[in-house]
Amino acid sequence: MTILVTGVAGFIGYHLARALLERGETVLGLDSLSDYYDPALKQARLDQLAPHECFRFARVDIADKAALERAAAGAEGVERIVHLAAQAGVRYSLIDPGAYVSANLVGHFNMLELARGLGGGLRHFVYASSSSVYGGNTKLPFAVADRVDRPVSLYAATKRAGELMTHAYASMFGLTATGLRYFTVYGPWGRPDMSAYIFVAKILAGEPIPVFNFGDMSRDYTYIDDIIAGTQAALDRPPAPGGGEPAHRLYNLGNHRPEPLLRFIEVIEAALGAKAKIDRQAMPPGDVKATYADIDASRRDLGFAPKTMIEEGIPRFVDWYREYYRV
Repeated sequence: MTILVTGVAGFIGYHLARALLERGETVLGLDSLSDYYDPALKQARLDQLAPHECFRFARVDIADKAALERAAAGAEGVERIVHLAAQAGVRYSLIDPGAYVSANLVGHFNMLELARGLGGGLRHFVYASSSSVYGGNTKLPFAVADRVDRPVSLYAATKRAGELMTHAYASMFGLTATGLRYFTVYGPWGRPDMSAYIFVAKILAGEPIPVFNFGDMSRDYTYIDDIIAGTQAALDRPPAPGGGEPAHRLYNLGNHRPEPLLRFIEVIEAALGAKAKIDRQAMPPGDVKATYADIDASRRDLGFAPKTMIEEGIPRFVDWYREYYRV
């Protein structure tokens, strides 16, 4: 049987596909290889997956329904879907909001329709949401039961819309689904628009690093291996309907340990053996001061147990960065 993974050339998609292949699964990976960030990095990730005989790849934009259906039609026995493809990034939604509507609304709808078309043969639809859905909430830690109707970015609004659309499909069509709210994922093969990547690149280049809200921020930085362990655990545990609710659940996947931004920078400096030039700036639109995941439900239902602190994860990322860029 096949697991369909969208966004397979992305950061989390690549690591998930590799982990699934290593445990003997057959993976059909889909990705548009968009130029939101360097497509060469995405291709390099795919090159790591290509030697696996149980891996197939199709380049497709999930917002193109006909192309998506053609790509999936060639796969035998798709019984599980992990939908990770999306237009990511809070700040980019100020520049190109249409990209979020296309990928995160139209694309998510097309994936739900694809899942519906598979009928009873589909055992589980797992999809990526985001900690951004908590918006301007000030109660910490963020719990799944908290209000999420006050987004402060279009990105957050589209990810929450994806959750609501999925809940509707679970109610109307019996779709079995799990949404995962990821918290600030970092690690080897990471995204160049994320803070760890930006800081390492600029420090090595001798350039100032932008530090928002004048450094008064914290994030629940979550290492990629922990995210993959949680995602696989969710994939292997499809929810059942109950208590008048359909078979749709939401979980936080975070480290349950918010780190001050300036401490995060200190750990990067130690791993690089170099000091950062700090450029303190005001908070940009759409950003939030702090994130912090309540993972009680993830622990209980998924056995989720993040292990990697930034003191361990950041040096691993720096080692990968130096090797990949030969710096």
